[in-house]
Amino acid sequence: MGTLGVQVKNLAVKILDKVMFRNEGAVASKKREVLKVYPVLPHGELKEVLSNIWFVTGQVKMPMLFPPMKGSRSMTVIKNPANGELTLINSIRLNEEGLKHLEKIGKVAHILRIAAFHGRDDAFYRERYGAKVYALKGQVYTREMMNPPTDPDFGFMQPDVWLREGDLPPVPNGKLKWFISCTVPESILVLKQDGGVLVAGDSLQNSASADQYHNWAAKLMMGKFGFFKPFNVGPGWIQFGKPKLSDVRSILDLEFEHVLPGHGAAVIGGAKEKFRPILEGEIKGCHA
Repeated sequence: MGTLGVQVKNLAVKILDKVMFRNEGAVASKKREVLKVYPVLPHGELKEVLSNIWFVTGQVKMPMLFPPMKGSRSMTVIKNPANGELTLINSIRLNEEGLKHLEKIGKVAHILRIAAFHGRDDAFYRERYGAKVYALKGQVYTREMMNPPTDPDFGFMQPDVWLREGDLPPVPNGKLKWFISCTVPESILVLKQDGGVLVAGDSLQNSASADQYHNWAAKLMMGKFGFFKPFNVGPGWIQFGKPKLSDVRSILDLEFEHVLPGHGAAVIGGAKEKFRPILEGEIKGCHA
């Protein structure tokens, strides 16, 4: 890339940082946000990808005003075979047909928020099914991108249960791997089944290319900033969550064969070796 190209890219990064996403120089908002239950957006079909685990991909409208970006996200549903209770991670509001399918699978009982930049549909499932919402201590439910509140009490909702490091999530054979260096609380759900399953939020992603849920703005901007790569570490998470390199690479200390990301397709089989090159290589913007 030539000098002019580097300058253009650096300018675009500043625009994303200061205008589209968050202005780090601004004072955190002290205004309490109003709860909003979001409407249904296009999505696919729930599919069982592993024993008692379902996965679905759908659309998300990003909160910036300009450009009007629509991207892709993925939800994981885990069934406890002992009692039929379902836990939803990276929740996506399903249409009525999808909800009927979900209800046939089991009882919607728990919502687990593992990623600070997810959770817009958690309120819907609590309102409709009385599901209990679990979130990582310190996460804020906010739509504000320019100067987001840092106090969870100013968010548009609060969880029923705050999880702290070491607490167990509401799924069988599960534990949370926390990224302790991250500026916003983020974790990976680790399931001890089928050789090891990781359910990720924004940390591990698998979008080889834009899918049908991305609009033109998302295809353009996200493509420029390295979002469309298979077996990837989330560029937005690196930029705004600022985890240390050692913290990210510690994912390789986990035993796993499968990854169910919050963005992109499920990786069923051989996931650790598929993610190894990015985790052992240079991760742009991530420092020791």
